[in-house]
Amino acid sequence: MPPDERADYEPGEFVRHPHQPDWGLGQVQSAIGARVTVMFEHQGKVLINARAIALERVEPG
Repeated sequence: MPPDERADYEPGEFVRHPHQPDWGLGQVQSAIGARVTVMFEHQGKVLINARAIALERVEPG
């Protein structure tokens, strides 16, 4: 699925970066249009362009 079709992230959702698995689990902090701010376990806060990167949604637990 193209990244621009999944740019509807919600704060509190858990995600993983498909190209940076070592960043660990991330939690969406904010999402404004295609700009998604995610706090990753091992990388900290990262601003993601959701049109360029399709974050993988993860169910917590």
